[in-house]
Amino acid sequence: MVSDNPIKPTEGVETVQGTGSAVEPSLSAGEEDWRRKAFLFLAGQGVSLFGSALVQYAIIWHVTLSTQSGSMMTISALAAMIPQLLISLFAGVWADRYNRKMLIILADVLIAIPTLILAVLYLMGYRMLWLLFLISAIRSVGSGVQSPAVSAMIPQIVPQDKLARINGINGSIQSAVMLLSPAASGALISLSTIETIFFVDVVTAMIAVTIMWMLKVPMHKITTDMQTQSQIENLKAGIRYAGRNVFVRSLLFFYAVCFVLITPVSFLTPLMIARSYGDEVWRLTANEMVFFIGSIVGGGIFSVWSGHKNRIYTTAAGCFVFGLFTMALGLSGVFHIYLLFMGLLGLGMPFFNNPVMVLLQEKVAQGMLGRVFSIMQIVAASAMPVGMLVFGPLAEVVRVEELLIVSGALVALLGLSLFKNKGLQNIV
Repeated sequence: MVSDNPIKPTEGVETVQGTGSAVEPSLSAGEEDWRRKAFLFLAGQGVSLFGSALVQYAIIWHVTLSTQSGSMMTISALAAMIPQLLISLFAGVWADRYNRKMLIILADVLIAIPTLILAVLYLMGYRMLWLLFLISAIRSVGSGVQSPAVSAMIPQIVPQDKLARINGINGSIQSAVMLLSPAASGALISLSTIETIFFVDVVTAMIAVTIMWMLKVPMHKITTDMQTQSQIENLKAGIRYAGRNVFVRSLLFFYAVCFVLITPVSFLTPLMIARSYGDEVWRLTANEMVFFIGSIVGGGIFSVWSGHKNRIYTTAAGCFVFGLFTMALGLSGVFHIYLLFMGLLGLGMPFFNNPVMVLLQEKVAQGMLGRVFSIMQIVAASAMPVGMLVFGPLAEVVRVEELLIVSGALVALLGLSLFKNKGLQNIV
């Protein structure tokens, strides 16, 4: 994402030939203009995410309740994940090569139209599971196209010195959506039918499209290489850029290792709760709620105070604290104390994750942002399944608490290693 000699946005826009990058400044139309655009952008994406989350939970619960089959649940999960993973690299190329605003709009439309068709078919009585899996796969493609374009577009709207604040607010919005959507989806299914949720998602997508259409965002400048090379060549250029650049390569390695190590706390804590504290539904619900409440608060704090001026220090400290709280979960022994540490874990999450996003948006040239964010998305999406292949079988022979203690200690050590990575800090 970032060159060995990172170029920061300056006044004016210039296009560099060769493997160079297009450097785009923050908008110069005044503070009120960027604030309005940032508000509309975040509001539109929040509405879109809420609708998508409603459908995501509705599909999970519908498949679970109608089949009670682990195999069907696996197929459903794969349909929702694999297409997004496969499309991500090319989505990054498109985000750098084409108008990001239009990509986001088209992605929402790609998600909304099949969902509308599915709702109509379900109303007509065609309620086959393969239809649900097919539409999930199409929606996954839309999400894969949208994600890198959204991350890469934020620096086009927001001044560089305000990126930390906006990313903090965006993180709080996402956490709030993930907190509210399960309850809202459950309530809608209880009061009506799954088709109603499909229609709600179509409405939220159209609202998001309308808001995005209203935004006037200048097209980011495209490098000469992007215009003359094929998409495969653009893709290879993005991979070379990430591989040869010390800063980006180091962050990708950090992300990969970290996401493998946080697999136990991400996926195995419900199993720990059921085994050690009780399998009541309220306990599992409380586990999710306290984490997302903590994340909302943490994102709000990060939007006001984004930590040390050297963002690597902030990420390192966030990683270290995340590891300590993960260990504390395994040592808690009492459910209410466990919930306290889970809330603190959520509170610290933005200080571990957001500085990396801000660094990439600040340091990476606009002409490479989409591809680098797509590579980050693939790393994150691939690392956790690898982690589950390791920690999942281990959870059958050792207590999850022990896995949390060990993995938390390793995450804390990973954070300490960032403090000692002088080369990375000097680049920043």
